[in-house]
Amino acid sequence: MSRAAREWVWEDSASRGNARLVLLSIADRIPDEQCVAWASVTSLMRRTNASRNAVRSAITALVEADEMEVLDDFDGPQHSTVYRLPRAAAWLAKVSATTEDNPHAYVGPLTDADPVPELDGARLRKHGIWPKTGSESDPRRQDLTGSESAPPRQNLTPPRIRIRPPSGSEPDPQNRSEPKVNRRYSSSSAAGLTSATAWQVDDASLSWAQQQGHLARLGEHGLQAADAKWRAHRADRSPRSAAAWAADWRSWIAREHSSTPQRPNLYALPGGTPTPQAGMTRSEAHMAALLAAVDEPTGTE
Repeated sequence: MSRAAREWVWEDSASRGNARLVLLSIADRIPDEQCVAWASVTSLMRRTNASRNAVRSAITALVEADEMEVLDDFDGPQHSTVYRLPRAAAWLAKVSATTEDNPHAYVGPLTDADPVPELDGARLRKHGIWPKTGSESDPRRQDLTGSESAPPRQNLTPPRIRIRPPSGSEPDPQNRSEPKVNRRYSSSSAAGLTSATAWQVDDASLSWAQQQGHLARLGEHGLQAADAKWRAHRADRSPRSAAAWAADWRSWIAREHSSTPQRPNLYALPGGTPTPQAGMTRSEAHMAALLAAVDEPTGTE
């Protein structure tokens, strides 16, 4: 029977684009001339290769065009939505009535006067379609377990639906930027965090700088300058623990170069030292060479 429903979609439906694909997908599931079938949005997305919003918009357009109905009083397997193609059902009923006595009789076009057949609940149940709980349109499902009252079907959680936490549990924050409990930077751990500008050099870090020779290499003023430079570079960093800042500060001080004179002597020029001064980088050595060449007497002064 799905073949007859698909032929009606191909020949008589005015749907286009995604709406036509959705209509064909539902028609492909129709088991009899009632033109009723169930389908989930996820299965329609997979069949039509369309997004969730596109499928929902297509369903809305088909309902507004009276080419499809959503049967809210019925449920398919796993509470899937039940759809009906009323005009296709009316067309199949007209074809059946016209060709009952003469299989070759001409069937005229479908008109508004052609009625849509009534639904047969017993036939729907054979295809896994049942009335919703509390509906008076059909009897309750048969209890196959032998108990006096069958338990209701399990309410399976639809995909991508967040389950509310039980009463008394900690809910998720309403603002996504707000940290969750027991996560990084949460209220339980934020008390031990501080910024780089607020962190104070501890005695252990000062003792380390003296024992490693960094205090003698940089001098007191050089150490203060290196500390100020470190704070300027770390001002925009996220808060961290005091131990983390101390380790980062020590790493910075160990890499800091000692201050050099404004015009250092060059090892490559006459009268210069045989080796470049300690702490000079290659770029600083090149700059010093240029400055020395500019100051060198030429005899034309």
